Amino acid sequence: MHDAPTAAGTPPPSDGTGEREPLSAGLKQRHLTMLGLGGVIGAGLFVGSGAGIAVAGPGIVLSYLIAGALAMLIMRMLGEMSSAMPASGAFSVHAERALGRWAGFSVGWLYWFLLVVVLAVEATGAAQIANGWVPAVPQWGWVLIFMLVFTAANLTAVKSFGEFEFWFATLKVAAIVLFLALSLLAIFGVLPDTDPVGLTNLTGQGGFLPNGWQGVVSGVLAVAFAFGGLEVVTIAAAESDDPARNVARAVRSAVWRILFFYVGSMLVVVTLLPWSSMQPGKSPYVAVLDSIGVPGAGQIMNVVVFVALLSALNANLYGSSRMVFSLAERGEAPRSLLKVTAGGVPRRAVLSSVAFGFVSVLLNLLWPDTVFLYMLNAVGAVLLFVWGLIAVSQLRLRRQIERTAPEKLTLRMWAFPYLTWTALAAMVAVLVLMLTDDGARPQLLWSAGATGAVLLVAGVRELRARRRTGG
Repeated sequence: MHDAPTAAGTPPPSDGTGEREPLSAGLKQRHLTMLGLGGVIGAGLFVGSGAGIAVAGPGIVLSYLIAGALAMLIMRMLGEMSSAMPASGAFSVHAERALGRWAGFSVGWLYWFLLVVVLAVEATGAAQIANGWVPAVPQWGWVLIFMLVFTAANLTAVKSFGEFEFWFATLKVAAIVLFLALSLLAIFGVLPDTDPVGLTNLTGQGGFLPNGWQGVVSGVLAVAFAFGGLEVVTIAAAESDDPARNVARAVRSAVWRILFFYVGSMLVVVTLLPWSSMQPGKSPYVAVLDSIGVPGAGQIMNVVVFVALLSALNANLYGSSRMVFSLAERGEAPRSLLKVTAGGVPRRAVLSSVAFGFVSVLLNLLWPDTVFLYMLNAVGAVLLFVWGLIAVSQLRLRRQIERTAPEKLTLRMWAFPYLTWTALAAMVAVLVLMLTDDGARPQLLWSAGATGAVLLVAGVRELRARRRTGG
């Protein structure tokens, strides 16, 4: 499955199926399992969930159930395709095989752009927290330190990335489990100085749906993108010793547990505290820990959020480098990015992603409300476009695999094709809702512009290729 690099350090050509993947096989099953769990648990949950509660009230539980169900369906589709055809480009390779080169090019570059822009947000957020602890080091200094450390980790060996993510994810998962345990004890009045809270906060202050179903829908818009990041596990699976089996196991174990962590956390938060006390930008986790008397709750959550941001930074750097490497393998990016180290690490692909990441960070530090804001808006809804192409690809590839190699379908999409079409309809509905929402509309329009630009480039490349071949 994994050919060694050539003497010159450039891998052999790939047919885009993952059959001749030149990268290292350094990731173990435990790495993939924790990557699947930890890659999606970030600041969006620990801090951003406050905004969702503010608009949906206790109904945020339903918002997370809806958004989480959509994410689970996407992951099941990804798991089906990746276990049958593991490749470092994952869904970009699948889109190319299902729909043509234009689709693989478009989804690959859109996802790469998404990761390197979000990388800047994570680096800046972690630097702000670190600067609060050690003011002597300026914010830009912390950004530099983080970028250098994780660049080095990604350049050494893939197992270094795996170990970083394993321990980061372990800490995040442990923090959520402890939070849930303490919250449940507080709900039942078992902790010192606490009384059973009952259902007052769930049914009072306007009831379970104080803003009606419109509030639930607004909550979905606020939290849906927090599930982005799950896709990296299917990219990473190509660098494990048994990609087909490992990705299937990682997907199975991750999706249910993530849904449990997200929905469970929100349920205990709105049970313990009045939803109207939540403030966007303030962590509901800190509010809960403060209410049940945990000393230093703010600093404890600062540490957890700090680790979550660094974990996401590490995962995004890894995912972006492997995606651009896969694009280069298929002739959709400069061939110079194909050079790998003796240990099977795509050095130039890592450095190119880091370089653009540094540019994004500088834009965030210098012009956070202008240039960088436009970039951030340009990737705001890109995840939905990527998910849409994943669903369409799965519709096409499932039929192909059933005809040619049904034994490769070790992980199958539930109720195919009905749930795939349901997921596509849900994504269209979210896009329509974003268009009608004043806050989300700019993101949708900028993201549509970025997607249109990439599709235009893909179309021009396709026309040129046809002219060269006389097609």
